[in-house]
Amino acid sequence: MAQPTLNTTAQALVQRVWNYATVLRDDGVGYGDYVEQITYLLFLKMADEQAGAPNAPTVPEALSWASLRELEGDALETQYRHILTDLAKEPGMLGVIFKKAQNKIQNPARLKHLLVLIDRENWSGMGFDVKGEIYEGLLQRNAEDVKGGAGQYFTPRPLIQAIVDAVAPKPGQTICDPACGTAGFLLVARDYLVERYSAELDEDELRFLRDGTFHGFDIVDSVVRLAAMNLYLHGIGGLESPVRNQDSLIGDPGTRYDLILANPPFGKKSSITVMSEEGQAGKDTLSYERPDFVATTSNKQLNFLQHIYTILKVNGTAAVVLPDNVLFEGGAGETIRRKLLQDCDVHTLLRLPTGIFYAQGVKANVLFFDKKTSGETARTSKLWVYDLRTNQHFTLKTRPLSDAHLQDFVQCYGQPGERGQRQETEQFRPFGLEELLARDKVNLDIFWLKDDTLEDSASLPAPDVLAQEIAENLRAALAEFGSIAEELEEVE
Repeated sequence: MAQPTLNTTAQALVQRVWNYATVLRDDGVGYGDYVEQITYLLFLKMADEQAGAPNAPTVPEALSWASLRELEGDALETQYRHILTDLAKEPGMLGVIFKKAQNKIQNPARLKHLLVLIDRENWSGMGFDVKGEIYEGLLQRNAEDVKGGAGQYFTPRPLIQAIVDAVAPKPGQTICDPACGTAGFLLVARDYLVERYSAELDEDELRFLRDGTFHGFDIVDSVVRLAAMNLYLHGIGGLESPVRNQDSLIGDPGTRYDLILANPPFGKKSSITVMSEEGQAGKDTLSYERPDFVATTSNKQLNFLQHIYTILKVNGTAAVVLPDNVLFEGGAGETIRRKLLQDCDVHTLLRLPTGIFYAQGVKANVLFFDKKTSGETARTSKLWVYDLRTNQHFTLKTRPLSDAHLQDFVQCYGQPGERGQRQETEQFRPFGLEELLARDKVNLDIFWLKDDTLEDSASLPAPDVLAQEIAENLRAALAEFGSIAEELEEVE
């Protein structure tokens, strides 16, 4: 994967902060825990620097950064734990950042070293881009940690950038990610708007960009914390957090958004852990029965797709990363696809290559659609499919996905309002509505390019890439077999 483009100052600081992570690992502090502790301390330091400024969170003096600065040893550890516990009870941004916070650095000397490391910098004096790049760098390092990282919450940044470039956000729009992870989609959308429009926005429009544009939801406390901090460092939010800890699928929130960008969590089934009378843990499949859903299913991605349809405004646009099974699964899957083709302009599908996600064994796509008013006439006329999978070979290390690999797709996609001028290419083809509806189960898993490796051994990728692709295919197959086994158990 391509690394974030850090300037020299930010890169040096990331390296300095990250080097200390290797020291803490010897004390049993994993990368994820380390990033969390940096989040707490960095937030306290910035709140101290911004004390009294408009829209800056106010930390009680007894729980402030200053209360830590002169302490050492057991007194430092005690005060730090006291801060984490008490700030979790505060409303707004403070409560989001410190919810269920715990001190994972049990060695007071190590904690003091990290405190000094953060205190050395004037964080508020840095530009939003520099602070954001530093934190993004830490999040990516955490995602890359094979054993304990949070790669499942980290969508490849070149893919996010291409999606945002394609849908082209506009000032004044509300933008939502109902499964936001570390807020990558919201962050890139923010950068897009700032780079193109900030110079022409008035004070009210800038305030809306900061406080009203972005909305994120995630079910995992620790991830919500990272997302809120990531946006805060980029100048989004302040007294209130733009990200909330919430199960998006639990019901219709009532709010509608102009633009939805999402990569819902991988893993086919939604389930909850239950305890038997004998005290043994088991799994119960969880289906969401909502009046706004056209199909009841335990398939997590199909439920997210229905939820996104619900919360999208009429004439709003959605871009959603979805695994292959959403495109071809029968039953609820077919019902939902027919609903989308009828009530939305389902206009673009990007077939993604394997080897680009930290969560491995996933064959995924990006589905783009515009919600329309329902009626007798189907709102989809043709689906354009861009194949970035066939004959494409990527790995996270030796050949990571980059912005350049997606430039042709963005150009083929075109700007909103220009889809009637699209041109067919070898990788980009349209399929009419009648053809789509005639396919078995309205299967949208469409491909037509010839796999060169089947006929020409000289076209085979490098051995490490080939091994990675074989492993990805096996993982994907195992995931499908696992899903079938679960369904058979439900029938019994």
